[in-house]
Amino acid sequence: MASDYPMSPELEQIDGQIQDIFRALQNGFQKLDKIRDPNRQARELEELTGKMRECKRLIKEFDGVLKDEEGKVPADVHKQLNDKKQFMIKELNSYVTLRKTYQSSLGNKRVELFEGAGPSEPAPEDHAQLASEMSNQELVDAGRKKMDETDQAIERSKQVVEQTVEVGTQTAANLKGQTEQMGRIVNELDTINFSIKKASQMVKEIGRQVATDKCIMGLLALIVCGVIAIIIVKIVNPHNKSIRDIPGLAPPAQTNRRLLSTDLLGGF
Repeated sequence: MASDYPMSPELEQIDGQIQDIFRALQNGFQKLDKIRDPNRQARELEELTGKMRECKRLIKEFDGVLKDEEGKVPADVHKQLNDKKQFMIKELNSYVTLRKTYQSSLGNKRVELFEGAGPSEPAPEDHAQLASEMSNQELVDAGRKKMDETDQAIERSKQVVEQTVEVGTQTAANLKGQTEQMGRIVNELDTINFSIKKASQMVKEIGRQVATDKCIMGLLALIVCGVIAIIIVKIVNPHNKSIRDIPGLAPPAQTNRRLLSTDLLGGF
């Protein structure tokens, strides 16, 4: 259409930018049909929405330049340029309608995806899509709501931290008590070990004393046996001169007197 009538360089530049955006929108919606992931579709749709906003701005800029040049170009050329502007507006509106269709379809897919899962937070793409259609007051209210939710999340995090610190303190106290108890057990084991060593030494001393007493008792038993043997031999053979008299075992006194009297009479 640009070759049908002349345009100023400024209008040609704007028209070229608008046509580039229209081609990008056409390719983008064709690509959107091939995407099956709802999240990727939402991101792609948001990019296309940004391109539509830019196209709308360029069309307004095109209209402003066209009004400035209204008296500088022929009336028929101005009319053709104005018709071109209207054609661009219709083409942009067709993409806006297509975006709404895709957005509605994407919303239904999200409902089916999360159906039965209970209430859940909307995805960030949903917030971005809704933000483009909110008024300033709605955006402020949404921001305040988000801040309140953030404050509540921070408060919950503080409570979790406090509980964690409390559990950690209790655990440290329990560990300290267990450490002290283990120290007492070690001390008691040392005391028992020392007592066992002392008892072992006492048993050894008693064993040595018992061994010494046994030796003494054995020696005494040998002496007693020897005395008993001498006594028996003396009684059995009293005239055995090889055995010396043992005190208390001398012959009876009457026998001695007889021997003495016999010796005396034999002398006379």
